[in-house]
Amino acid sequence: MGLLMLFAAGAGAAGAVAAAPVVLATVGFTSAGIAVGSYAASMMSAAAVANGGGVAAGSLVAVLQAAGAAGIPVAAQAAVGATGAGVAAVLGILI
Repeated sequence: MGLLMLFAAGAGAAGAVAAAPVVLATVGFTSAGIAVGSYAASMMSAAAVANGGGVAAGSLVAVLQAAGAAGIPVAAQAAVGATGAGVAAVLGILI
């Protein structure tokens, strides 16, 4: 069981890091900006309304757009990988 869990955690970490840019682009956070009519555009609209017409620096929308445009920084990749490994390990225990 230990080796299987280790394998699952590694696969979860690698899968999460590989999938993050794809998921960002799929919901509309692209390298060219926020895609028209996407979920990201809805998030941006709601954030702008809540902040009086602009998107606040450091907000979730701003951070996700930066990641979609410039890529995910190494520190964030480590966090995404650790989360993926944790989820996979828990699923390994449950299965």
